[in-house]
Amino acid sequence: MKKEKKESLRTLKGIGEKIEKLFAKSGVTNLNQLLHYYPRDYDFYKQTVAIGMLKDKEKNAVFGRIVHQGKVQNYNKQSITILHLEDETGKLQIIWFHMPFLKNILKKGRNYIFRGRVLMKNGRKTMEHPEIFTIEGYAKIQKKFRPVYPLTTGLTNKMVIKAISQLLQKRNLNPEYLPKEQRERYRLCENHYAIAEIHFPSEQNSLLEARRRLVFDEFFFFLLALRRLKKKTETLENHFPMRRISKTEKVIKNLPYRLTSAQIIAWNELKQDMTGQFLMHRLIQGDVGSGKTILAFLTMIMCYENGYQSALMVPTEVLAVQHYESLCCLLKKNQITDAHPVLLKGHYKQKANRKIYEKIASGETKMIIGTHTLIQKKVVYRDLALAITDEQHRFGVRQRTLLTEKGYPPNVLVMSATPIPRTLAIILYADLDISVLNELPAHRLPIKNCVVGTSWRPNAYQFMKQEIAAGHQVYVICPMVEENEALHCENVTDYSNRMREQMPIEIRVEPIHSQMNAKKKNEILKAFAANKIQILVSTTVVEVGINVPNATVMLIENVERFGLAQLHQLRGRVGRGEAQSYCIFMQGNEKKETSQRLNILNKSNDGFYIAEEDLKLRGQGDLFGIRQSGIANFKIANIYQDADILKESSAAVYEILKLDPELKLPQNRLLNVALEHYLERQNTKILL
Repeated sequence: MKKEKKESLRTLKGIGEKIEKLFAKSGVTNLNQLLHYYPRDYDFYKQTVAIGMLKDKEKNAVFGRIVHQGKVQNYNKQSITILHLEDETGKLQIIWFHMPFLKNILKKGRNYIFRGRVLMKNGRKTMEHPEIFTIEGYAKIQKKFRPVYPLTTGLTNKMVIKAISQLLQKRNLNPEYLPKEQRERYRLCENHYAIAEIHFPSEQNSLLEARRRLVFDEFFFFLLALRRLKKKTETLENHFPMRRISKTEKVIKNLPYRLTSAQIIAWNELKQDMTGQFLMHRLIQGDVGSGKTILAFLTMIMCYENGYQSALMVPTEVLAVQHYESLCCLLKKNQITDAHPVLLKGHYKQKANRKIYEKIASGETKMIIGTHTLIQKKVVYRDLALAITDEQHRFGVRQRTLLTEKGYPPNVLVMSATPIPRTLAIILYADLDISVLNELPAHRLPIKNCVVGTSWRPNAYQFMKQEIAAGHQVYVICPMVEENEALHCENVTDYSNRMREQMPIEIRVEPIHSQMNAKKKNEILKAFAANKIQILVSTTVVEVGINVPNATVMLIENVERFGLAQLHQLRGRVGRGEAQSYCIFMQGNEKKETSQRLNILNKSNDGFYIAEEDLKLRGQGDLFGIRQSGIANFKIANIYQDADILKESSAAVYEILKLDPELKLPQNRLLNVALEHYLERQNTKILL
């Protein structure tokens, strides 16, 4: 109890029950998690710009004198405060909504600095809702970075800054765990310095230095936990001895297509693992559409024929339904009538779920498909011999581990369509043997790609209309959920509204993004899968977990905001049916480096080639937008941009575990504590 009180956010001044709950919605429930709640971006306070030099849609600070006393006007119950600023180079109109009190604060003839985004309206330069500074006030923050944090409704950036500022004043929050000689060898700053600088950078170089250390830490602890897990599981005896059966080979012969050579090799490896003395721990790494799912179904049939249960866990309910229907169809075609597959869904009525629980517990059903509902305490398996996770990096290590704790440890098969260079995959999937599917089925038509500028957008819209008229559907991907003044890129909210205006009334356009609740997202995805929605405007939430063969067009806006591997993953949402599919990459800037990268995507649909090329092209990368998502749920690290740091952290883990596998030596006491804190933040308490 004492420990909880010490770690509570309530120990910080200004945080009561209400604000504590707002932080909890963002996944921050204690001081340790707050310490590692990294900014998603930074605002940099540049030198002021003359009014005549201001450009449309750019954010700048401008110094000038107020020409006329501000006026307050009312339009449609909206209060609008207007004043005019001028300097020797021009004039600027400044507008605030619902802030009439500013009229009396900002006096005619006085000089101020206003900072905001400039818009050209009717030939006039306008700035809406700018920040206001005195000359002295702006001088204090000029050329400094201001952190911008990910926020939930009600939680403001100011609240987060205030809380973290207080927290950083406390001592011994983040004691150093690495010895000095290792820090020097890997060019790492002290971790407390890194934490302070990542939140409030004093300069660009210190931000780079801080990020390097935190990236190293994130890789280091992930690999440390993973390798200790491997040590525990690699010699686990297989409690579910299996024999090879002829039924799976008959199923393969009855397929309407031939397995590729890569699929056949992977299938032989799976059979060998499952009939071996020790438990299988295998990853099938295959490009989008390479045929991983049929291999998963074959292993499930092999389990059934041997009298055991298998479970397939997928990241979204829509994909769970699609897999369930595909499996049922496959079983019916092959006269497998007594496997009794079930679909476990989170929002089933309690009575319906209770019946499914009973079938699982009794062993009546041999095949179970679902989302994270498969690892709930209510689900008790009779003899789970095989646990499969699809797009495993979306679950985290703890969720994957929970599925293996249902009775005797089962064989483990994980699948990923994320293209990772083999040199990095060997490090990241240290606890798994790897099978690679590097061929696409013969019946799949290659996606046709084009890289265009924003001026080509009307042509893209016309092409969409043609495809929809032919009965097909469209994805549009935007990098942001809502408008962000600091980032000049398309957002889902505004874009979907514009699309509705551009498209005929019979074409239904709907947005989807991560800030929606799970039920709403599922409803939209189901409607899109059923062709009740023709254009889905989305963030990267559709990167995995949805299979709509009828979708033939993907338009990705502001492609410069994404890495190549992620763009390829997004592109993989189309090209899943027999119709020709297309991907339009809309470039929001004209930088040569962006065009060079996009040319790789334009020329190739091979995810592994793209991943390798992406690795070669990555430099230090962009400081802004440092929060990452996806593989292993890294917050700040990026396996492509930070490949060299990944390799160094892997070497450091090897050195430490070689000398002290259990982390019991005195010099590793603080390291063991830091590892526990890491697992707590990740909610990935691995049984070590």
